[in-house]
Amino acid sequence: MNSNFFSLNWMDLAKGLLVAVIGAILTAVYQAIQAGALSWTWLFWQPIVLTGVGAGIAYLIKNFFSNSAGEPLKGEQ
Repeated sequence: MNSNFFSLNWMDLAKGLLVAVIGAILTAVYQAIQAGALSWTWLFWQPIVLTGVGAGIAYLIKNFFSNSAGEPLKGEQ
């Protein structure tokens, strides 16, 4: 079940975490292709971490401003 307008539930948080992980994995693959190899420096991993966190937060913001039917910026009917 989706959360109500201006609220989040545990499922939203779990899905937000999943979006963050997927975003980080895709960014890591892209960075590795661009660099030619994986590097274990913070300079390499910083954009990966920030992209993952940003994707997760964006998903939570979208759900916070959506009603239980998944319609953004519309109140409960």
